[in-house]
Order: sequence, then structure tokens, then C-alpha cells
Amino acid sequence: MFNKLTFAAMAAAAQAGDTNYWKARSIYQVLTDRFWRDSGDSSTCTNLSQYCGGTFKGIEQKLDYITGMGFDAIWISPVVDNIEPGYHGYWARNWEKINSHFGSEQDLKDLVNAAHGKGVAVMVDVVANHSGPIGDDFSQIYPLNHSEHYHSDCQINNWGDAHEVEYCRLADLPDIDQDNSYVRQYLKDWIKNLVNTYQFDGIRIDTIPEVKG
Repeated sequence: MFNKLTFAAMAAAAQAGDTNYWKARSIYQVLTDRFWRDSGDSSTCTNLSQYCGGTFKGIEQKLDYITGMGFDAIWISPVVDNIEPGYHGYWARNWEKINSHFGSEQDLKDLVNAAHGKGVAVMVDVVANHSGPIGDDFSQIYPLNHSEHYHSDCQINNWGDAHEVEYCRLADLPDIDQDNSYVRQYLKDWIKNLVNTYQFDGIRIDTIPEVKG
């Protein structure tokens, strides 16, 4: 059975950010796309259902602003490639790519390094419950691109039914089947690699009640 706390355990093993470490931190949540454009363009975004232009470089440019408010940690949006227009980061399309709207792999590494240089810890949001809104066309997703990687197509209607909450779709987003051995191992390997590659100090796990485990 997939343990919902596996991600937290792996992240803690990869970095020093244990429970006491995070309790001592003041965390500033950053919705990457909505925070700051690295071009300096501060014009109003007129279509909030689309990307507005915030980037990893934009966050890096504003680290002094964040620390100046007394924060010593940031929690950033999920970083993987998303189904359009997933500006929020919660519509995963390709777990192996970084969301190009936010910047490059190097931009993300530079952000984390710059944050660490200022004593700022970086927490990344991860999604293990669902993919982006693709109906049943799983070929749009990578690498979890087969029907057996997901639970059957049902919707969460009764939030008091734990089985329904864990096995059915939240807002019609394909629900990942963590009982599938390939899926379970892939998610473990993915988060471990993500943390180690970018040197994140911790993770925030999205939709915990809906994750099977």
C-alpha cells in the first residue's frame, strides 16, 4: 500500500528539513505565475484564466523583498510541465519536464541556490493524486500514460465517503492509482530525484485526503 507520508520521509532523507526545522521557519507562499515577471513588467494581467508571466527568475529578483518582510522560507508552485493553461501548476502533463512558462531547469536551480545564499529555505509543491484535465485520453500524459495507471472514471460527490474520496476524481482530474506497482515506484523515484536535483529543503503534498494510502 502506498503511504501518504512516503514523500515527506524521502524529502527529509534527502535534505535536513525535518519537522523542527520547518516549525522554526516563517514561510511565504509564492504562486509562481502570479508573483513577479523577470522583465520587470508590472502591468495588470487581464486574463486570470491564462498565464500572467511570473517566473523563477522573477522570484529570485524579489528574494530581498521576501526576506525584508521577515520570511526565511518560500513555498513555490508545482514545477512540472502542465496541461495548458495550468498556470497554478496542479495539472501535470509531463513529470519529467519543468514548466517552461516558469523558466528553465537552470533557472530553477539558480533560484534555489540564490535563496540558500540568503538563508531562505525552499519548499516545492508536489501533486501525486491526479494529472491534468485530459478526460480519458491518457496519451497526453507522460510517463503515466495508460488507463491502468489511474482509478476508474468516477467523480467525488460524497466527501464523507473515504473510499470515494480516495478512488474517484477531484474536479474531473484523472485519479492516479498508487496501488499500481509501477506508479508507486515511479512517484517515489520522481520526488526523490526532484528534491536531489534542485536541492529543495522540503515538500508540500497537494490533495492529501484524496491520495490513496
